[in-house]
Amino acid sequence: MSPEPETETTLSDTLSAALQRHEISLPESQVALLERYCQALWDWNEKVNLTRHTDYEKFVSRDVIDSVQAAGLLEPGESVLDVGSGGGVPGVLLAILRPDVNVSLCESVRKKADVLRDIVGQVGLKAPVFAQRAEEVLQAQAFDVLIARAVGPMEKILFWVKDRWDHIGRMLLIKGPKWSEERGAARHRGLLHDLELRKAAEYPMPGTESNSVILKLWPKARGESLASGKKRA
Repeated sequence: MSPEPETETTLSDTLSAALQRHEISLPESQVALLERYCQALWDWNEKVNLTRHTDYEKFVSRDVIDSVQAAGLLEPGESVLDVGSGGGVPGVLLAILRPDVNVSLCESVRKKADVLRDIVGQVGLKAPVFAQRAEEVLQAQAFDVLIARAVGPMEKILFWVKDRWDHIGRMLLIKGPKWSEERGAARHRGLLHDLELRKAAEYPMPGTESNSVILKLWPKARGESLASGKKRA
């Protein structure tokens, strides 16, 4: 499939205009940080492949919408680990949208992790970057929320962390319309046997007739009250 041609609107677009088109209202300070993030990301993207979303319309319709939805599922003061951060979505965006939570970024490819540290520094955020696999980070540290987007199928992620649930409060997976197929594959491998899975959010994917979802998972033995997003005592 050939890439979509750049229209005059795309070439002359602004972040504020793209946000307005998608009816997303954010404080000016956050818009400024998102703008700074875009410029740092896109500058680096010319050297290291980090994202295909290199205009404001794609950034908002693909990255910001998912991040805004995820941000609404976090509680003040929670610790969040973004697994497979890549260019920083949703982790960096969550750190911008929810400065009241503690976001850490996990990127196992060292070159990308180094770039991510530079981007975080340019934006002026306090978000640690781990150049490790998620299971290695979780061996030493615990987080209220583990979040993943565009990292891999559900069964792959659940396999990575199957022995680390004592260090995870709940998991949030941002998925597209094929999430139910992924659930079936994970269930077939027995990876959901001890876990509860609920749909925490569902919303339209712009430009399609499909929906995105955010799935919440937690251990059955723990009970939903302990994985509800409320800070644990």
